[in-house]
Amino acid sequence: MRRIYIFLTYALLPLAFGAVLWRGLHDRDYWHNLGERFGFGKYIADEGSLWVHAVSVGEVQAAAALVRALRARHPQLPVVLSTVTPTGAQLARQLFGDSVHVRYVPYDLPGCVRRFFRRIKPRLALIMETELWPNLFHECGRRRVPLVLASARISPRSVRRYQRLVPLFRSTLAHGIVIAAQTASDARRFVSIGASADRTYVTGNIKVDFELPAAVLTKGRRLREMHAAGRPVWAAGSTHEGEEQIVLDAHRQIRAGGSDALLLLAPRHRNRFEAVAEILRQRNITYLTHSSGRRGTPQVEVLLIDSLGELMDFYAAADLAFVGGSMVPVGGHNLLEPAALSLPVLTGPYNFNSEDIATLLVQVGAAYKVSNATELADQVAGLLADAGERQRMGTLGRTTLDENRGALGRLLDLIEPLLPA
Repeated sequence: MRRIYIFLTYALLPLAFGAVLWRGLHDRDYWHNLGERFGFGKYIADEGSLWVHAVSVGEVQAAAALVRALRARHPQLPVVLSTVTPTGAQLARQLFGDSVHVRYVPYDLPGCVRRFFRRIKPRLALIMETELWPNLFHECGRRRVPLVLASARISPRSVRRYQRLVPLFRSTLAHGIVIAAQTASDARRFVSIGASADRTYVTGNIKVDFELPAAVLTKGRRLREMHAAGRPVWAAGSTHEGEEQIVLDAHRQIRAGGSDALLLLAPRHRNRFEAVAEILRQRNITYLTHSSGRRGTPQVEVLLIDSLGELMDFYAAADLAFVGGSMVPVGGHNLLEPAALSLPVLTGPYNFNSEDIATLLVQVGAAYKVSNATELADQVAGLLADAGERQRMGTLGRTTLDENRGALGRLLDLIEPLLPA
């Protein structure tokens, strides 16, 4: 089965690399460090490294506390943080500067993977959430590199696909891999596709253990004073194609009710900033871009956040937050960030990426689910008009987050015995 996989991967490589080149026409960052995608790059020191893989922005954010803990516990070993997307790499460099080696993970081909391993010499591999790469995992087994799937999750939709390829993934997961699953349901799903029950643990979601960025509340107050002094503010973060229209329909309804609310609109991906700006122009909406550096005026209806890595600052400037990727079948993004800021949280019906967190926040009353523009408008308008309800929901969210911390400590306790002396 693995030979068939390798053959298909070679056959599809031109398409995958062509997609990177095509994306580079719109975002030149895709053309940077192309050699790393084939396993090339700078050699790490002879003592080897601790390797953490986080596919994109959300996973890099989730891995931040883990990376800091590894650096604190093992300062003698360099840390390599690999990612797939330019936005993920950019955020990693913003978070860690030169203290961490940031590079792209190679294509899952034997030659690319071997070159990558020769250069970074991993002593431990930590793969965040759901990344199953047969050749990469095989190389970990061949080199006897301990491999941990950290804060691992697998959705019911994904497990059905993986079960069709059980022979491949049973082999992939058989190289002594340790699964540190987010929930008991995730653990059962991994076992169903070939993971060893004896090496599958439930450690929780390390996203819960993230720390608020330094001075985020101060930055939020400054942004609010700059753009919306005296006005109600709501944020729509990490939105995807098809969601901005829903959010803007809701915002129109809110303002039609007499509110002068400002919407902070933050698309998930940088290559969509201009497309969203075009939507605003077509709707004749008065908007301002964050990158312009200009101050907001009472006439501005929408502030378009056309930057990356600053979403928490804008959440801190808002009265409540809608988290995107949830009105379209993307699976939802991080609900914990606004909850950590004691904000009421709104989300759509699609939360299969972190279903347990969404369910928990809704059950305790810290979040509401909405399914269309009218429901979103009704909830936003109601919350903007009720400071007491906002405070109640925000307090519940922050308290729930604090009560569920500890996943990072459990993960570190699990991986510490795996590190070579």
